[in-house]
Amino acid sequence: MVPSATGLRSQLERAMGRRDSVRERLRVSEGDIQRLEAEGELLVLVESLFQTLIDREVNLSVQAVQRLLTEGLQAVFPDQNLAVVPKVELQRGKVAVDLVTTQIHGGTTIEGGCNEAFGGSVTTVQSVLLRIFILLKRGLRPVLLMDETLPAFDSNYVHNIGSFLSLVSKQLGVDVLLVTHNQALVDAADRVYRISRKDGAASFERTR
Repeated sequence: MVPSATGLRSQLERAMGRRDSVRERLRVSEGDIQRLEAEGELLVLVESLFQTLIDREVNLSVQAVQRLLTEGLQAVFPDQNLAVVPKVELQRGKVAVDLVTTQIHGGTTIEGGCNEAFGGSVTTVQSVLLRIFILLKRGLRPVLLMDETLPAFDSNYVHNIGSFLSLVSKQLGVDVLLVTHNQALVDAADRVYRISRKDGAASFERTR
């Protein structure tokens, strides 16, 4: 049986409608692909920008810490030729910073962790300075509380650390409250209070 012209025309119209529908979906899909590709390129650029900013911030912070620690060590231990060298690595997609303490002695460079290689006094200086750096970097109240924090110092260097803490306090605007029995540290302070106990109560007397 030969199909009628009307039936053929109806089938053609349905086929053309499906074709137009497919073409429209294809056009929309191509637009979506182009938009997604553009967004992907933008995300790559944003990621690169963030990475650049992060790297810059890390490098600036590391350099600031390096300068602060090195200047502090050289001010407190002027005869030991100490310095801090940062080692920055990328570990598992994250930046890792290791602060290595170095000393040039007799033409030989010694390096290592400050506590293992250089003892408690060097560690104490670096710890104090790192705490000051974090206070300033994070915008915290610039007050450093130290309760008998400096017991490991050789008597030859006690005056140096006292003078350096006083200098840091004035230059960086950090108030340092230090509890100590060491007269050399007392002598370096701007204000001195004596704490005494009487009848179970503590009293404070300003002596300078």
